[in-house]
Amino acid sequence: MLLFPMKIRLSFITAALWLFASASIVHAQALAPAVQSKVEEQIKLITAWAAEPAVVEAVRAHNASVPPEQAALTQDKWRALTVLDPLVRGFTKNPVGQFLKTKKSDLVTEAFVSDAEGLKVGFIAKTSGWSHKGKPKHDVPMTGKAWQGPVEVDESSGMQQLQIAVPVLDGGKPIGSLVVGISVSKLSS
Repeated sequence: MLLFPMKIRLSFITAALWLFASASIVHAQALAPAVQSKVEEQIKLITAWAAEPAVVEAVRAHNASVPPEQAALTQDKWRALTVLDPLVRGFTKNPVGQFLKTKKSDLVTEAFVSDAEGLKVGFIAKTSGWSHKGKPKHDVPMTGKAWQGPVEVDESSGMQQLQIAVPVLDGGKPIGSLVVGISVSKLSS
């Protein structure tokens, strides 16, 4: 009988446990087919929201002329603003923000519309980032396709969710994006 030194056996056991744990994490991220079907229903619904005339017009106008106080914002300056700052509150009180608030529910944890450059046009609540350009949640919709993110805990809401993003289209051309956070627990129930 060949005996392995204790150190080698422990390394082998540790590696096997790590492999098992990694496989479990990957498997846990996959949605059950019934839940994925509900996600696809939400994508259709959210696509209709993105086609609302008020949303399309606001994105078109923002693309044409970004207000100077917004053009000067950076990610760091955005993070330093409080939810009570008049600039931030303006995004929840404008027509897009008001429209999105009508869609807030136990299922919808967050929603925000961005212009072609990923800058915010309106939202339900302050987002963690000022621009989402360079991230799949904005870049994929700007190609005309919907995007679905992984299940994760959202920075701004603190809830376990997945994000869905769709393009805001003007004459069939992507001019912005609409990102909606969906509660995983509500989606699964």
